Amino acid sequence: MVNMARLVGPSLAGLVIGAFGEGYCFLIDGLSYLAVIASLALMRIKPLPARSGAAASMLAQMKEGWAYVSGFTPVRTILLLFALVSLMGMPYIVLMPIFAAQVLHGGPHTLGILMGASGVGALISALSLAVRKTVLGLGRMIPIAAGTFGAGLVLFGLSRVIWLSMLMMLLTGFGMMQGMAASNTIIQTVVPEDRRGRVMSYYTMAFVGMAPFGSLLAGFLAHKLGAPHTVMITGSVVILGAIWFATRLPSIRREIRPIYQAMGILPPSLEPVVENAAG
Repeated sequence: MVNMARLVGPSLAGLVIGAFGEGYCFLIDGLSYLAVIASLALMRIKPLPARSGAAASMLAQMKEGWAYVSGFTPVRTILLLFALVSLMGMPYIVLMPIFAAQVLHGGPHTLGILMGASGVGALISALSLAVRKTVLGLGRMIPIAAGTFGAGLVLFGLSRVIWLSMLMMLLTGFGMMQGMAASNTIIQTVVPEDRRGRVMSYYTMAFVGMAPFGSLLAGFLAHKLGAPHTVMITGSVVILGAIWFATRLPSIRREIRPIYQAMGILPPSLEPVVENAAG
């Protein structure tokens, strides 16, 4: 659903901008949140029994969550890569109007096509993950996805023709969604339930919290070096991050393997055969 919206939304936005201007896009976007608010208000969730120590202060619980995140290699490594990708890679979106107007010499429809191509890539990625039957193998998918994302950005920065830029946006959207979903799935699988909420809050901070700083950095670099050189630089940094993560995979597998075995995901009797499958 999210990626279908990512596919359809930019195309509709391009039409609205062309017909009425940017202001109406913001108006429609703002009104759409009324449906979100109504949906949240209608939710009726049965409270879970309070765990022992739940009365601790929020600061103490956040400190406990940070100690777990910083001390558990798989989660710490995933969040560090995710923060880097959010800081350096995600801000390409704020530069899309420059590419559409100044690099590819198009208009609102060009912006819609580029963002739609990114949505198509993300949708293909989501469908490919939906058909998976196990979490095994997602660990090695994270650096591959990050490398794909970074390579897509570098090649997009080199492109000066719309069809090649569309292909690179498709590749970028695929890598971005593959990395996000694989990281999210692994974290929510290996983290104990009593810590999952706090760990996911750090996951959200790594994603949402770094993006504004990344946008500021991308704007500064684009002003100094131009948008194409900016995405080439940031994409190269994402590739380096993917290489670093790949070097950490053996230690990640060592810590995740006992958890997968305890959950029945990885049978103990098959440990020598599937030593690398935990990643």
